[in-house]
Amino acid sequence: MTENLDATDWAILDEVQRDGRIAYTELARRVNLSASATTERVRRLEAAGVITGYRAEVALERTGYAVSAVVRLKYPGTRHEPLRRLLGERSEILECLRTTGDDCYVLKVAATSMSHLEEIVDAPARFGSTTTNVVLSRTQPFRGPREPRVHTVG
Repeated sequence: MTENLDATDWAILDEVQRDGRIAYTELARRVNLSASATTERVRRLEAAGVITGYRAEVALERTGYAVSAVVRLKYPGTRHEPLRRLLGERSEILECLRTTGDDCYVLKVAATSMSHLEEIVDAPARFGSTTTNVVLSRTQPFRGPREPRVHTVG
């Protein structure tokens, strides 16, 4: 569906990524459509799997998770089910990306303390070697995609 997204669809995506709880009437005002046309567009984006859900952003440090880290895992072999089980068991592993290159997986984790971080890192370390980087600050918090810009050569 990517090639079928027009500027209005991208405007809707931009607004709902900023505020997933925005009322359709306010969203319609911001994207210059009627409320019914906006509702129809949002439902179409949901049905097409472009919008896959809505969630709250949680300030980890205010919930007791003061330490964030990125853990890279080199995973030898091809049996990945034990790691997938671990991911389901450990809620401190916030995100896991399977990647190319030397590291097979990159995990974003949250811990309550350095000793808790050590415990979290030890869990995937049974599957392969890990490298851990503690996050000092979020220079650019997660954001969703925006309308692609066309670059011209010249």
